[in-house]
Order: sequence, then structure tokens, then C-alpha cells
Amino acid sequence: MNKSELIEAIAASADISKAAAGRALDAVTDSITKALQEDDQVALVGFGTFLVKERSARTGRNPQTGEPIEISAAKIPSFKPGKALKDAVN
Repeated sequence: MNKSELIEAIAASADISKAAAGRALDAVTDSITKALQEDDQVALVGFGTFLVKERSARTGRNPQTGEPIEISAAKIPSFKPGKALKDAVN
């Protein structure tokens, strides 16, 4: 499912226009992004939790030459699914 299909599903489920569903989806994704930028987490009970994880610096290898390269530390967004979502998928 891509974004436009998700918007159609939201519009049909909530009985609202596609434009309103698109604005609602954009508002949700923007809010989650802003919370993660502030190192906060977003917990949706039954669905899952969006959070930021720290990835430490490490040494990797260039696959073409085999020479070692330094990979810097980074913050990465992560999602931990909730029990209800895991049960629904299995």
C-alpha cells in the first residue's frame, strides 16, 4: 500500500473526503517526525512505539577496495510494534 492508497482507505473508513484524509495523514506524519527530532518517543497503544536509537561509531570496509573506513555515530528512527499489531499480523 502506498500513500495515495492509504489516503483512500482512511477517507473510506472515516467517511471524509480524500483531501481531508490527506491533510490528516500529513499532520500525523509531521507530528511524529517533530517528536522524533526532539528525541521524544510516540507511543500508540496497541499499535507500537516510534523512537530514536543511537548508533555508535564503528569501522566498516569499503566493499570495492576492502580498505577500512570510519562510520560516524548517528541517530536512527526506529519502530517497535505493539502486541496487538504483532498478534494481528501472525
